[in-house]
Amino acid sequence: MSRYTTTATGPQAAAGWQIAHLSPPSGLFGANGMRFGPDGQLYVVQAFGSQVSALDPATGASRTVSPVGGPIVAPDDIAFDSHGTMYVTEVMSSRVCARTPDGNTRVIADNVPAANGITCYQDRLFMDECRPGGRLFELYPDGRTPRLLADNLGLPNALSVGPDEHLYFPQIAAGEIWRVPLAGGTPQRFLDGLAIPTSVKFDQKGLLTTTQAGNGEILKIDIQSRAKTMIAKVRPGIDNMAIDPNNRLFISHFVDGGVAEVLSNGQERVLVAAGFLGPWGLVAGSDGTVYASDGGSLVTITADGKRNRPGMLLDEGFPGFIRGLAAGPGGNLLVTTSAGSVAAYHPGTRTTQTFATGLNELLGIGYAPDGSCIVAEAGTGSVLKVNTKGEVSTVASGLGRPSGVVVAGNGACCVSDERSGRVVQIDGGVTTVLDGLQKPQGLALLGDQLLILDVGSRELIGFSFATKQRQTLASNLPVGAAPGITPKPLPGIPDLIPGPLSPFAGVAVGSDGTVYIAGDGEGSVLALRKG
Repeated sequence: MSRYTTTATGPQAAAGWQIAHLSPPSGLFGANGMRFGPDGQLYVVQAFGSQVSALDPATGASRTVSPVGGPIVAPDDIAFDSHGTMYVTEVMSSRVCARTPDGNTRVIADNVPAANGITCYQDRLFMDECRPGGRLFELYPDGRTPRLLADNLGLPNALSVGPDEHLYFPQIAAGEIWRVPLAGGTPQRFLDGLAIPTSVKFDQKGLLTTTQAGNGEILKIDIQSRAKTMIAKVRPGIDNMAIDPNNRLFISHFVDGGVAEVLSNGQERVLVAAGFLGPWGLVAGSDGTVYASDGGSLVTITADGKRNRPGMLLDEGFPGFIRGLAAGPGGNLLVTTSAGSVAAYHPGTRTTQTFATGLNELLGIGYAPDGSCIVAEAGTGSVLKVNTKGEVSTVASGLGRPSGVVVAGNGACCVSDERSGRVVQIDGGVTTVLDGLQKPQGLALLGDQLLILDVGSRELIGFSFATKQRQTLASNLPVGAAPGITPKPLPGIPDLIPGPLSPFAGVAVGSDGTVYIAGDGEGSVLALRKG
């Protein structure tokens, strides 16, 4: 199962090279809200991919309901009414839309920042905003002004109506579950002491079920006695859940896009395997471990393809939604974030040192011999130097859209410019190294060759500094959007995941000469080796 559809052949390597997957394609672009539709299929929305998919709960087979580039942007939660109309919150565009069974889509509410949880109860629609100071509304599909039920909430999320005619919702920031009468009234705390509760649903027996993203625990709660029972403990990063008419429980993971049924013994039956949101920036360690920035987490991949996540957005001290990645001193990884930060993150100690904040749409990063970071500031067309004291200086400006950065041992710095289709060298001025490219992003060095990942042509290109010759080393790469797809921009979520959340496909070289490619289109990492 792969989220990337193309009629072309798979990745192709040039003569003398071999290409294979180090980490396989991902099924989804992350997995957020879920709900069973009137057809019995499990509908999964994917905020970071702007896609709605329907899964066969028996086999995990997937079909696309609303594609990337379609009218629904960054969907975060989903609900259905009795007529089969699908309601979706668009967390990054501050609106809620309705999609009728014939595929007609319309906006029913806007100006609702961080619109997130949504539920339908007896054809009444309720929605909340997952942000500091968030609000809880009853919405009206005919476009009437929403009815405010509660405000000044601490990151409310996926909500549900209980058998007592109260609307229950988690407040992520407080680790609590609250409730408010459907008729209106003062919200009341129902339960506290939870580890980042992300969703609440009621099962067919009237028990409140809640997922905890922080520790991976899933609880059942009797709302009369408030007695709690832990029914399963899975990996952290749970986003949401769905319960079918037979009381079967299914969960989603926003961190890795996994979807699974939780069995009665607490084990998982996997429908969609864990994968990547991206990946974006890559670094190859001297021991053969590959590090990948994946937005909400850092992923390690060993030589045999095993993955681990030594840090994620939920962890205290994690730097943020990470994109660019470079090797730094002392086992640190240098990162750029969607919030415009430059930081060093140590995956062993899980500690972060932030050097600069508030910069404008950062992508690639490189480590200079003097200990500073060189970063591509795409939002201003500049290349910046950031030192460990937090001092920021401009080393180049006037570029179209700088993306990838690589710094040689002698301090020579090359930067890719997506907009002008060229790679430049920064040496007190800006000198073109190679042009005629479509959309160059990731850069790396392999001996005297500069490696350029051209997302526009889906090629990895090698350019010799000595001979000035270029060669296509790999083609038909699963990078960028699938052919024929034009994704809509993702502006991010203010105060949580600031944007824009721009795509960026990185490339890295291992100590043995293996070239690693971020297949951000299909959610994979590829390894290119001399054959």
